[in-house]
Amino acid sequence: MNTSIPVRKATVALIVAGLACLAFTGLPRAFAADPAPAPLRIICFGAHPDDCEIQVGGCAAMWAAKGHKVKLVSVTNGDIGHWRDAGGPLARRRLAEVEAADKILGVTTEVLDIHDGELLPTLENRRTLTRLIREWQADIVMGPRPNDYHPDHRYVGVLVQDAAYMVTVPFFCPDVPHLTKNPVFMYYPDNFKKPNPFQPDMVVSIDGVMDKKLDALAQLVSQFQEGGANGGPELADPAKADERTQAVKESFGRRSRGLADRFRSQLIEAYGADRGGKVQYAEAFELCEYGSQPDKAALKKLFPFFGE
Repeated sequence: MNTSIPVRKATVALIVAGLACLAFTGLPRAFAADPAPAPLRIICFGAHPDDCEIQVGGCAAMWAAKGHKVKLVSVTNGDIGHWRDAGGPLARRRLAEVEAADKILGVTTEVLDIHDGELLPTLENRRTLTRLIREWQADIVMGPRPNDYHPDHRYVGVLVQDAAYMVTVPFFCPDVPHLTKNPVFMYYPDNFKKPNPFQPDMVVSIDGVMDKKLDALAQLVSQFQEGGANGGPELADPAKADERTQAVKESFGRRSRGLADRFRSQLIEAYGADRGGKVQYAEAFELCEYGSQPDKAALKKLFPFFGE
């Protein structure tokens, strides 16, 4: 008697039952009928321990609150960024400050041990940023545009641009596996007009996290309350610390309101006339011409904040 058909039916039944068990136990998510999307992975580069927090602190906090993975990297250690202090003591102070700020935002911090004011777009530094992007398995990479008043800012922009292709090249930094999918690379906003002005591809309301961003920025006392490299003794008076902190928060509030007003038409397009017209605080980003080139719908999925 031919038993091949019943045996095959029994085998299929066992496989189906096994797959059902896997789906319910949650072991290999690939077998589940409706797998949850993986968290986004975002890495942001700034020249100094404060740049990322200024430029993307609001979105970083919103991504982190949704369970996405965000890393803010300061490419120099900021060791000359004060009118009184310098060297190792200042670098350690700024590291502690930025770690406190990023703890409030809910993100990961890294500060590279490169001297402030001495960053160059060298092969060694290109390798360093390439490795960091690969290790983070980034979906989004952010940095400044390479036309900026500060040489460290400019060269971070150049290094991020240089990494935008090299992250996919197998035999460049072969000690870290290359990315098979190029991330989306984006720029922070600025006011420089030459050789080309900033043109946003994404403008995001940060109204819901503005207090958190301001609380984070207030941790960077050496830079803001004490004025950084261009400050002076009059800004270090302990009796005026609370007054200075409030002034710092008001200043950064005005900055974010300025971005919202500057890009009001983009906010209205993204959120609709009613809500977009009422946004008080915003962050804005421009798509880099290197790296992946998502359309508007795909780009919006990387900023999953618009349905809130």
